[in-house]
Amino acid sequence: MGTFTGSFKGFGVTFAHMFRKVVTTDYPFSPPTPAPRYHGRHILNRHPDGLEKCIGCELCAWACPADAIYVEGADNAGTERYSPGERYARVYQINYLRCIFCGLCIEACPTRALTMTNEFELADFSRENLIFEKEDLLGPLLPGMIPPPHPMVEGYDEQDYYRGRVARATPAQAEYAAAHGAEDDSRDGEQA
Repeated sequence: MGTFTGSFKGFGVTFAHMFRKVVTTDYPFSPPTPAPRYHGRHILNRHPDGLEKCIGCELCAWACPADAIYVEGADNAGTERYSPGERYARVYQINYLRCIFCGLCIEACPTRALTMTNEFELADFSRENLIFEKEDLLGPLLPGMIPPPHPMVEGYDEQDYYRGRVARATPAQAEYAAAHGAEDDSRDGEQA
């Protein structure tokens, strides 16, 4: 008798759900909107003149519980600077096969160089494509920015950058980048 009533209870749950509204998302055609504070793909931010905020301190790599971040710092050279500090991240990798999207790397970053976006579509067919290099993680160059390496804004130091006093690239920085852009390309060609 108990088996007979148990079957009716089970079918009752099935029939009750058959007439409810469907909550399935039509994913590829209308993707869901994530919550505003959703932890998705990482991005390396830039200062308003184009210099990178990352100073290669490796604190994000130390804070990562999954050991998904690899940072190799290098020293800035005189006027050819990639970041306003003494150092910059020469190599920056995030292995999304290991990343658990916990956000501890974001909290460890002293310069707010690393943040997380709402992008959640990270699937790929090869494992190599899920190891993001620095070029994949760097934020885009917005209007008013010029690509590094170039000197800092004249008369400013790294504290001015971190306090937000730099608003855009100066004409002197643009001239430097234009004058040294061809030389950098030729040097890259010689090494390859």
